[in-house]
Amino acid sequence: MAWSDKLKLNKQLLRSVNEVGFTNPKELQLKTINRIIGGQDIIAIGPEGSGKTTTYVLGVLNRFNYAPEGVPRVLILVPEKENVFAVIEQFDRLNKNKSIRIVGLYVTPGFESQMDDLADGADIVVATPDRARAIYLKLALNLNKVDLLVVDDADQIVKKGLQLPVVELANSIDKAQHLVFTEVIHAKLEKMLDPFMRDPAIIEVDELSDTVIETHEQLLYNVPNFGTKLNLLNLFMYDEELFTKTVVFVNTQTTAEKLFQSLKSRLRTGVAYLNPKFFDTKGFKNIEDFKADPATRILIVTNENEEELNLSDIPFLIQFDLPADNELFISRIVNHDPDSEEETLAMTFATDIELGQVKKIEQLIGHKIPVAELPEDLVIVTESKSKKADAKEDKKPAGVGEAFHEKKASNAKTYNLSASTKAKMNKKKKHG
Repeated sequence: MAWSDKLKLNKQLLRSVNEVGFTNPKELQLKTINRIIGGQDIIAIGPEGSGKTTTYVLGVLNRFNYAPEGVPRVLILVPEKENVFAVIEQFDRLNKNKSIRIVGLYVTPGFESQMDDLADGADIVVATPDRARAIYLKLALNLNKVDLLVVDDADQIVKKGLQLPVVELANSIDKAQHLVFTEVIHAKLEKMLDPFMRDPAIIEVDELSDTVIETHEQLLYNVPNFGTKLNLLNLFMYDEELFTKTVVFVNTQTTAEKLFQSLKSRLRTGVAYLNPKFFDTKGFKNIEDFKADPATRILIVTNENEEELNLSDIPFLIQFDLPADNELFISRIVNHDPDSEEETLAMTFATDIELGQVKKIEQLIGHKIPVAELPEDLVIVTESKSKKADAKEDKKPAGVGEAFHEKKASNAKTYNLSASTKAKMNKKKKHG
């Protein structure tokens, strides 16, 4: 479908997209550009490569069908300096109206040069939230005529902890259209947007790989913080009958030690390390020894361990942390023998800021990971308590009351596993 068929772009922009080689609009662009032109608030959710930046660049340029005034009409907020340059570069590729002046604001020593750029006139400002706020407070960034606010890579802005300057800038603009572009939506992001978004249209596209990778059955548990992850792990591991053999993957030795101490308080000798660093710590030099040991149910593996592991015949794989390398994650969940009667369930614990990486993994494997509801007995750790716990070493491991509300083991299987999964797992007595 050509750009001119259904999109209300001016002729100059239609020529531009064809000249740069964008022969056909992407799905996200088809669903959003006319809404942007119509003045609607939008939250657009799409993976990297779905055309988010080009979408709003075209929407912004389409507004300037007259000689600009040199006063900011559009404020675009992005996570960091490199994004400022990338967005300005895209404007330069598509903009034929050279009277439009674009100024970039980002953290760099001194304010003077950027303030001078604004003083010389700016129609579009592309900025990191912290620098835009700092210059606004110096009365050098005029927001009085801004009628379009764009928040790009909003999930990354939240990840960098820049929510407050975004909200303050948005609230300083009298009346504007708001466009938000993100790879994923979650509670922390929604909290940032709530103060200024007006009944936005939520548009989501998925661009999954055409090649579908055969994986073990998977479940995704979205939890608010590390403390809740730890409680969830304790809750699951309490069920010795179901969770007979489990490998838990973490990113660092520090996290591994926290998990070991927490689980050891209940499981005693039932938890061990793979390749422990200290001789007096229970562990195994290879995973086959773990499989053969009936007394050990849980093996903690750090992602720093580059050894290729044979995970066959392990009924439960838990990604407590997401490794930096997505290919490492995928290698662990690939089902090399889909016809086998031995089922494996791969469970992923992810906080809001890790959901963007989950989205990228879904793109690579060609299908979505089902999201499971959190168990009703799980104790959710509040954000303040979680930060305090992370700031200092735990003085004591998470006990029964901290991880979950105590109940009899026979009644504790509220893991929100599907009925078929529960049935399959309960059959696997040979793993005990």
